[in-house]
Amino acid sequence: MRERKKPEDLRSARWFTPDDLRSFGHRSRMMQLGYGEEDFANRPIIGVLNTWSELNTCHAHFRERVQDVKRGVLQAGAFAVELPSLSVDESFIKPTSMLYRNLLAIETEEMIRCHPLDGVVLMGGCDKTTPGLVMGAISAGVPMIYLPAGPMLRGNYAGKPLGSGSDAWKYWDERRAGNISDAEWLGIQGGIARSAGTCMTMGTASTMTAIADAMGLTLPGASSIPAVDSEHQRMSAACGRRIVEMVWEDLTPDQIITEAACRNAAVVAMATGCSTNAVVHLIAMARRAGINLTLDDLDALGRITPLIANVRPSGKDYLMEDFYYAGGLRALMKQMEDRLDLSALTVTGKTMGENLQGAKVYNADVIRPLSNPVYEEGSLAVLRGNLCPDGAVIKPAACDPKFHVHQGPALVFDSYPEMKKAVDNENLEITPDHVMVLRNAGPHGGPGFPEWGMLPIPKALIKQGHRDMLRISDARMSGTSYGACVLHVAPESYIGGPLALLKTGDIVRLDLPNRRLDMLVDEGELAKRKAAWVAPAPRFERGYGHIFLQHVTQADKGCDFDFLETDFGRSAGEPEIY
Repeated sequence: MRERKKPEDLRSARWFTPDDLRSFGHRSRMMQLGYGEEDFANRPIIGVLNTWSELNTCHAHFRERVQDVKRGVLQAGAFAVELPSLSVDESFIKPTSMLYRNLLAIETEEMIRCHPLDGVVLMGGCDKTTPGLVMGAISAGVPMIYLPAGPMLRGNYAGKPLGSGSDAWKYWDERRAGNISDAEWLGIQGGIARSAGTCMTMGTASTMTAIADAMGLTLPGASSIPAVDSEHQRMSAACGRRIVEMVWEDLTPDQIITEAACRNAAVVAMATGCSTNAVVHLIAMARRAGINLTLDDLDALGRITPLIANVRPSGKDYLMEDFYYAGGLRALMKQMEDRLDLSALTVTGKTMGENLQGAKVYNADVIRPLSNPVYEEGSLAVLRGNLCPDGAVIKPAACDPKFHVHQGPALVFDSYPEMKKAVDNENLEITPDHVMVLRNAGPHGGPGFPEWGMLPIPKALIKQGHRDMLRISDARMSGTSYGACVLHVAPESYIGGPLALLKTGDIVRLDLPNRRLDMLVDEGELAKRKAAWVAPAPRFERGYGHIFLQHVTQADKGCDFDFLETDFGRSAGEPEIY
């Protein structure tokens, strides 16, 4: 730990302390806001980066929760300022919120860099806000603590618990099969999302906040607290108090986000039944910290890490509210502490091992012991082969085991509208052995890498009673999704990856135990197809979309912008003050 700072060492002191014209202007503008020097002078200034918006349902409580954070900052003798940040929500942004994760990261880094902030509280939770905020804060380098939004209350309809996303897909298939009435469909619609907060399944939101927790970036166990529980208010105030101490201690992200922390986060993600999106975001976060975490690293951890969180969609019975009352993430980590690096430093200033002391499991069916896992291996597996030389991802625990080894003819779609029209055709010529393929849906093709990978089961098969089949795409899928879906095929088809060469009728083979995904097509034939392939026009020709296409990396590299990674060039550093 570094030596404690003195007031004159504060970053904000450069803005407010000197007896010169520039600092006079800074102080006078603070007074214009109604503050006196006793409010902001000689004390840390804490930025509260709030991703609240009226269209972000996951963060609906953040308008009030920011006041709890500011209360904690004030209690600790510092000054808090709220800065609104880009609110990247899943529900309403088209074509995908992933298009804007890196924009949030840029905004976060630059807002911290250019303002007189000594430390920051990052308020996020909805899928892309966690990695976006953390990536930007890593690059900015000031003390930071992450405040997770928390999951919403469990859904309910007709006495049955509903899980957001997962049950939407399930009941939509039944609706398409003619098994759900209009009244039932309306009841499910009103009962599946009952409060502020993120999806209450172990979707991408709960996965990413758990990763932040396991990485040591939150107060211990903060990721599990339901959004509307009063404990969430107390945790928010505690974040405000703790960030002030972190400033005095000069506890910066580089001391916390180490190889050990990233490994801990990956192991915990596997044990929770994490979203497939964790792969892209965790790699991107690690690379921002200069840590070369790879797909192969994650696959190796997946092979030896059992799934012990019995939470949908990988688990069978429970939701995040049940997980919290069963002991939450601290209890899960305590169950597997011999697989973690307990010496890793956290935002508390203590090690992970110290933070886990006293954690207990209160329901051994929700949080299983290692001796009785939900699934023997972790929730993710990485595939390679002539369809995905740079990798693809599948969630074995969330699909029918009969598809772990499967071979069948491809049915290829070049666009989402084409695929959607086909699956609603009751006369579509398709069998359960077919392999549905959607291409041109990656970072360039989507554009932005949309969540289209859980392709709907064709109505022709639904009416025959089928609810799963092998599906392949270069898209992502929602963390609440399930099924035999191979995702993140890299390199993507839109830039000429092998998926662009696949034709309807070609035989595709998945061999999950051997981590292979191949098209059984002669190499000579593939060479002819490659020579005949013509690159499509870019999806964007101006604006932010153009920047995105020029600089986004592929899925196996985390889809960050190349110019934001640590080895691209020298950081801009601290702004000069004249």
